[in-house]
Amino acid sequence: MDKSMPISTLSDCVIGVDAAYYLDGPAKEPLVAALGGFPLALETSIVREIKDWEAVGIRPHFVFDGLDDGINNDPFGPSVVSARLNATAFETYQIPEPEEAIELFRTTGTPTPAALSSFLKKVLHKHGIPFTVAPYSALAQLAYFEKHPSQFIDAIYGPSELFLYGLDKVITRFKLSYQSFVDPKLGNAKQISQFLPEQSEVQWIEQRACLEELGRIPLSLFTDALLLAGSKALGQFPAFKEKSYTIRDVVNLLSSYGRSVVNLCNQYPEDKEVPRAAYLEYLDQFKRALTGIRHHVVITMEGGIEALDKEIAPADLHYCVGQRLPEELNMYLSRGLVQPRVLSWLASGTILMLAPCEGGDSQVFQNLIRVQLEPMRKQALSLLADSVHRYYQRKEITTKYWFDLSHESKFNIKDLLPSPKNSLSTWNVQEDALLDRLHAMGGSSDVPIGSLSFAVRSLQDVEFARASITPRSKDRVQILKSRGEICANAIWRFLQLRGYVDDQHQLTKWGKILGSTLSSMGHGSEWERSALLAIELVRLDLLKPDTMFSNFSGAPFRGSDIDRRNCMLVSRVACLGRLVHPPRGYSGPLSRHLLAYHATKATVQAALRDLVEMSVVTMFLEGYAERDRDDWMTIALTLPLFDEDSCALGVATLTYLDELSGRPDPTSKETREETRERTQGWVKHCNFQLSQQHAYQLWDAVYGAVKQAKADGEEAEEVQMWDDVDRWLSQRQ
Repeated sequence: MDKSMPISTLSDCVIGVDAAYYLDGPAKEPLVAALGGFPLALETSIVREIKDWEAVGIRPHFVFDGLDDGINNDPFGPSVVSARLNATAFETYQIPEPEEAIELFRTTGTPTPAALSSFLKKVLHKHGIPFTVAPYSALAQLAYFEKHPSQFIDAIYGPSELFLYGLDKVITRFKLSYQSFVDPKLGNAKQISQFLPEQSEVQWIEQRACLEELGRIPLSLFTDALLLAGSKALGQFPAFKEKSYTIRDVVNLLSSYGRSVVNLCNQYPEDKEVPRAAYLEYLDQFKRALTGIRHHVVITMEGGIEALDKEIAPADLHYCVGQRLPEELNMYLSRGLVQPRVLSWLASGTILMLAPCEGGDSQVFQNLIRVQLEPMRKQALSLLADSVHRYYQRKEITTKYWFDLSHESKFNIKDLLPSPKNSLSTWNVQEDALLDRLHAMGGSSDVPIGSLSFAVRSLQDVEFARASITPRSKDRVQILKSRGEICANAIWRFLQLRGYVDDQHQLTKWGKILGSTLSSMGHGSEWERSALLAIELVRLDLLKPDTMFSNFSGAPFRGSDIDRRNCMLVSRVACLGRLVHPPRGYSGPLSRHLLAYHATKATVQAALRDLVEMSVVTMFLEGYAERDRDDWMTIALTLPLFDEDSCALGVATLTYLDELSGRPDPTSKETREETRERTQGWVKHCNFQLSQQHAYQLWDAVYGAVKQAKADGEEAEEVQMWDDVDRWLSQRQ
């Protein structure tokens, strides 16, 4: 049913791109599922493809999914299946059958398009490519853009599911052709790939052709079959679970029940796996999804949030597309200032804790999810709810966990109020005071206003900390205007939420430790992220060599118990940093054990980022910051914890140290140099020597932080252990 046309046909056209569909398109790096973090080569792949589109006159406009609509008959299924596939891939890797394992990692579906959405937004913003985050469904928003009289976009690149929204044609693939040749100026080893627009094509499908191919079926049967087959709007019909089927099979099944979904759900044979109640529940979800599609909620060209055909929309439409949030909050979402996560929790009343790629089987990880991070989730929700309509301030929130489907924890937001909003309102430091403080600190570009380092180091001056108490005056309202002002005050609010700063704006014990750690590291957001995560993991008692994931492969296994313990701790610290690697796919050893630790770190980071985002968005909602601006995404990128690193540096560090432990003389210069060379050969493409330097610098800073945190003598045994590991490591660098 696919048709083709020359790519030049789309010259001077604006193409709406479904971001989730697109992220399934670029060449996947299979080992991302084994390392976590963002793909190493994805940005290069994205930029190249978009530039090739632009070379033939195509102007893309990406659209991302927004809030969850709450209609999902199996919210945990995909993540659990993905984790299971990942476990199988690691088992295959251990056999060892590396080639087969790589193919298995490729099929895990990890990372998901949703997990990569923030990465893609960053790439698009960096290269000036426009994007929009929809209130709910990106497909609904794209359909609105395409049908609008102003013809905001000329065509859509996305899945066939777009036919549900009344489209006639959908672009499904760009077949770009390239020619490789050797550039003599760069040497024989350097191949150049040249785009060939005259040989490139676009594949598209037409709704009318689909209906003809399926036997000239009516449109209503086709759309019902598309929904039953599984889509963003609704999961697949329960009987299809883990079975292979085509859209023709679905049409035939539905036709055999009188073309009625009601008949199908009421009469389809039940069994032990799928009881009748499951089909009846699915029927309710089907009706809600269909109503949500007919009256989908979009951002209008005028900037409002509206349901289509709202004159005939049912009064209980919120049961089909979710609760409506303030238009102002939707605007911040659409521009990328905040991610949909916390907003979805508030709108839907449900927090879904999905399985991480490594499975999340350990008690340590599950306790982190269920107990240790719950206060942060509550804090983020209470901050947001306290700044919007009173309805949300009395909403009950249910948390569901993939590892315990029988248990749900519930709380009401009214029990969390008053939120910390009032105590945070004393942060309104103006730009002139920030510039004066920056000048007093030496005016270094390494510590810019709006960075985490500036926020912490500026408060090391007690007088400035006192002067930073700047509650908003009722007589003269001073709005924060510059990006530096907004980011600095948002970070200070976040630091107060996390106990690094007290109500008098003075650094607490942990604030001073964070300041010392930042001073011991390099400059830039990468090092700031590592420092903050290290301190948070220490506070959560998760930065230690204990066997947290005893059933997982990839732990140190050479040398004595002490060697293995020391190697484990150093490698976990290294997981907080970034491997120095060019923009190409990773090739090297793997460790499911360190992937599990990465999942621990990434989960803590996500919870912290939620607090950062709620700190800044409530400043706008409460009128503390200037709203008339266009640097929303730049603010989001300036704030801490946006990027996520993989565990690759930890794996490389473990590989080197564990290999040394198996040698008779691990501390000799010759053995260390030889092992370093061998490790460079195993961890291909990376700059292992520079990566090692980063890992050791990270260790020194974290070691100093732990010594400072536990200096009161109550944990002398643990401090002694860190001292022992430091001496052990110093002999192996």
